[in-house]
Amino acid sequence: LMNAAVAQDVEPARITQHCDSVSLCFSKGLGAPAGAVLAGRRELVAEAWRVRKLLGGGMRQAGVLAAAARVGLEHAEATLRRDHDNARHFAEGISGPPHLPPPGIQELNLPLCSVDLAAVETNMVMVSIRGGWPSPSELCERLRAVSEEEEVETGQAVGVLMLPWSAHTVRAVWHRDISARDTELAKNKLEFVARKCQE
Repeated sequence: LMNAAVAQDVEPARITQHCDSVSLCFSKGLGAPAGAVLAGRRELVAEAWRVRKLLGGGMRQAGVLAAAARVGLEHAEATLRRDHDNARHFAEGISGPPHLPPPGIQELNLPLCSVDLAAVETNMVMVSIRGGWPSPSELCERLRAVSEEEEVETGQAVGVLMLPWSAHTVRAVWHRDISARDTELAKNKLEFVARKCQE
């Protein structure tokens, strides 16, 4: 919800105005360690409260978590916008000196990988893999692993976690703990792995 609101530059209430109920998680993008809220009609919330207690849900000293959730909400727009920008930088390579930006994965001319830039709207980038090898799982394993060859060639030892998403796609997701520098390192790692796969 919050990523969609930031991407569309609208208040979350505008997106949810026709919903009967809304659940919002405070972890992940908002950066709180735990917590979620449920909004809806009084009867729905009362029943959710009853079922939560019935199933053993409950927590003492929840104020600390509520404070973290509040900070996450207060800084949501700036935090999520930064995540979206990093995802976009990864996809199109608009970071670096303004006169000569380094290539993003869209401009790397790697026959192995491509990105539909029109689909990069929030903090997620879907990387399409062409050909039958490597599979998304194999590519993700190579991105996660660090080799001596990589350290010698690039001077970096970087492990990147991406998720095999479909038969020909891997998914990359940004969150508050991934910096612009991390994004650049991830792009470089993907370039290195793709080049080695082609060789």
